Amino acid sequence: MTTLSLKQLPGNATTGSSVGAGSGCGGGGCGDGGGSGDAGTTIVGKPSTKDTGVGNYFVANYPPFGFWKPDHVGAFVDALDRPARPGVDMGIYAHIPFCRKRCHFCYFRVYTDKNARDIRSYIDALHAELADFARRPAISGRKPKFVYFGGGTPSYLSAEQLKVLFEGMKRIVPWDEAEEVTLECEPGTLNDQKLRALKDLGVTRLSMGIEHFDDYVLEVNGRAHRSKEIWRAYEYAREIGFDQVNIDLIAGMVEETDQRWRETVAKAIALKPDAVTIYQMEVPYNTTIYKRMQETGALVAPVADWETKRRWVSEAFDEFCRSGYRVAAATTVVREDSKPFLYRKGLFDGTDILSIGVSSFGHISGVNYQNQHDFQPYLDKVLGGEMATFRAYPLSRDEVYTRELALQFKSGLIDAGAFARKFGTDPRLAFGAVFDSWRRRGVLVESGDVLSVTRAGLMEIDRLIYEFFRPEHQTGRYA
Repeated sequence: MTTLSLKQLPGNATTGSSVGAGSGCGGGGCGDGGGSGDAGTTIVGKPSTKDTGVGNYFVANYPPFGFWKPDHVGAFVDALDRPARPGVDMGIYAHIPFCRKRCHFCYFRVYTDKNARDIRSYIDALHAELADFARRPAISGRKPKFVYFGGGTPSYLSAEQLKVLFEGMKRIVPWDEAEEVTLECEPGTLNDQKLRALKDLGVTRLSMGIEHFDDYVLEVNGRAHRSKEIWRAYEYAREIGFDQVNIDLIAGMVEETDQRWRETVAKAIALKPDAVTIYQMEVPYNTTIYKRMQETGALVAPVADWETKRRWVSEAFDEFCRSGYRVAAATTVVREDSKPFLYRKGLFDGTDILSIGVSSFGHISGVNYQNQHDFQPYLDKVLGGEMATFRAYPLSRDEVYTRELALQFKSGLIDAGAFARKFGTDPRLAFGAVFDSWRRRGVLVESGDVLSVTRAGLMEIDRLIYEFFRPEHQTGRYA
């Protein structure tokens, strides 16, 4: 079997856009929120327990993006023209697709070649798109419970650009009642002035795309920042007093070792962040790593195998738990006194998420939708007075049930009684065969109505929840 060596990776990735379907690209890395992707990444099956091949296995939505179609955009328009569902909260996701540099593992819709004029045009488009939504019956008069700025690298914007963006959005859809305002950031784009501006603008939660503390690992994976920028930016953020700071790590990056990973975890614990999001390294299609694999005929990516990555994440969770944290989701540990992450909760429980920006995806009144995938077509549509929606998917009631069940299991547990009350059917009856299989494999824990997965199950939850999917949704294009 052919593998790809470190020496075959290029030194920089500077193309203007990448292709992916996403979980969110946190400050130039895989952020803890999400909401932007593209049509090009394909999933060809569930990840094996051995080598890391090519594909994106992180489940961000249901059904998979490949089943969302332009023909269904009319259903999304119909949903917008109906009054909002009673008792359902709303959040806003805004995609900021600009970065200093493209990481070798990045597959999100980001741009490294845009100037100040391009950025201003994009901000104008975000305002115009939000204003159009705000006039629709499903959105009119509602205030968001949370606001999330993902990317890309939202902190790439200058303090003045951020002020224009935030103040314009607040005039259109006030968020004075928002309980959480999150912004993804890359450490090298932060300074004292910008962080103070963000605090003044109402950001309550920073999500820092650190990924690793070893400068060599950061360099060979194409990250723009280095460790000294991490410490400086984090200290600034703590001095200024943000309510919450999350940091992102990735287990299994190119040139990762047991020793380097242990040192990174120790340094992360020393920072004492409120939350830590840890991803297992993937190599999606159209990343720089994949392109080099194509050129050399490699079938196995130059990263750790799945068993090793799962072990590293689990060992990190153990270390954090010994330091006053608890496991809050398949990718997340939080301090015992930390506030809940409202964006993720909303994504999991069926909250309306109004998403704006190029390639961003949202969910309104039971309909999934995604915007135009490319920068100029997105601008042309919105600034020309048209909707930017590229594709959509209206979910049946059964699919809504599956979506919420699968996504909520990414937090590690579900309340079967609550699902029975909401949907009229107990999941233990609706998906009895799946739970029987989980019992036989020893990954299901039952305590009254609470169904949870073991640590081993949590480490491969994106494989397990495929079993809830309808048969036609278990194969083919994920993105």
